[in-house]
Amino acid sequence: MSEDTKPQSDPAVEAELAGVPEEMLEKETDKLGDALDRLRDDLEAAKQEVLYAKAETQNVRRRLEKDIADTRAYAATAFARDILSVSDNLSRALDSIPAELREDDKLKNLVAGIEATARELDKVFGLHGISRIAAVGLPLDPNQHQAMLEVPHAEAQPGTVLQELQAGYMIKDRLLRPAMVAVAKKPE
Repeated sequence: MSEDTKPQSDPAVEAELAGVPEEMLEKETDKLGDALDRLRDDLEAAKQEVLYAKAETQNVRRRLEKDIADTRAYAATAFARDILSVSDNLSRALDSIPAELREDDKLKNLVAGIEATARELDKVFGLHGISRIAAVGLPLDPNQHQAMLEVPHAEAQPGTVLQELQAGYMIKDRLLRPAMVAVAKKPE
């Protein structure tokens, strides 16, 4: 060590240590070294605990943000399920009107009003991420369709949806209500 980098010694400390045996100094130095090592280990453990706590805090924050986003996106789910019956009833009302009554001058405005209401309801569904599930002519998808009955059919591939008994809907990427369908099976 050069003279410039050598630690300055305190004359009072040197005078006090002058009468202490070398062996005792080494023991005390070893004790201090062990204590310093324990403190370094404790510091490293504390650093790791802080890192783990930070990581856990970030994970909790991310989960909370995802839960909040899901709550916003799917808050209307219960209401949407309830309002689907209104859509079903409008569709049934329109389907039940015979063609000759649709042309009757007395009922034209009524039919037009029901059709406009159905279109407006579909528009509102679209604004809130509610979409109708395609069914007829597609293979049965158990994640979106609920097979209510099987119909023997020579031309259709078994498992193909032949008829939609009740429309199914999705809200964003989640199933709101499965489509209830009739599915083709091989004729006996």
